[in-house]
Amino acid sequence: MANTDITQRAQYERSDLLAGGEGIRRGSEKGAAVYSVIALVIGAALAYGALKTIDNWAQWVVLGVIVAFTVAVAVAIGPNRKGAGSQFKVGR
Repeated sequence: MANTDITQRAQYERSDLLAGGEGIRRGSEKGAAVYSVIALVIGAALAYGALKTIDNWAQWVVLGVIVAFTVAVAVAIGPNRKGAGSQFKVGR
């Protein structure tokens, strides 16, 4: 960038060349919302059924380990973790 003139720099920084993803067409937002609601209802029904069938403390321990593992995996692969790429410059 040090040896470029203003025209070359403007060409390099064109907004249509940036990797912001503004031009990428995403799926239907309504479809994603409907899927989320249906998944939440089904998940709540399954969780209610699981909690009603637990009989002793050992089953509670197993359920706790499953929940803790699920939360740990979600944190490990989440988009806000360090080094996930969310710190990159987007736009100008």
